[in-house]
Amino acid sequence: MFRNSIVVSLVAATSLAFAHHGWSSFDESKPIYLEGVVKEVKWQNPHAEVKLEVNGAPAPAALPRFAVPKQSAAVDAVTVLGTAKPPVRKDKVWEIEFAPIARMDAWKVVAPKVGDRMAVVGYTFKDEKGEAILRVEFLIGNGKVTPLRSSPM
Repeated sequence: MFRNSIVVSLVAATSLAFAHHGWSSFDESKPIYLEGVVKEVKWQNPHAEVKLEVNGAPAPAALPRFAVPKQSAAVDAVTVLGTAKPPVRKDKVWEIEFAPIARMDAWKVVAPKVGDRMAVVGYTFKDEKGEAILRVEFLIGNGKVTPLRSSPM
C-alpha cells in the first residue's frame, strides 16, 4: 500500500512538472497581444490561469503610450507594448498564465470572472509552436497597464 502511494505521488509530481512551463520556454522577442472573453478561471498557485476566447483584434495604437507603473524588474514596456501583435496562429481559446497569486495580490489584481473581457500582452512559444499558451507580461484594462514580471516598486 505504501509503495503504491509513492508511485502515485511520483506520477502526479511528474505530471505537474510537465504541465508547468518555465519562463525560459517562452519567446520574449515576439510579444503577443490577445483580447477576448474569459471562459474559465483558476486563481491558484503556482500561477493564476485563465482560458480566454480571443477575437483576433490588433493592439490599440495608443498602447505604447499607456502609463505603466514601475516594477522591480527591468522591462522595456514601451518596446514590448509597441511591438505586440495578435498571434499568427488562429486558435480561438488560449490558456493565459499569470504571475503567482502573491504577485497578483501585490498589484491588486482581482480575479476575473467568466464572461469578463480581458486584454493581455505576453509571450508564447518560439515560432508559436505547441499549445496555445500565453505567459502574461502586461495586463491591460481601463486605460492602464499592470506589469506582472515582478513586484511593484
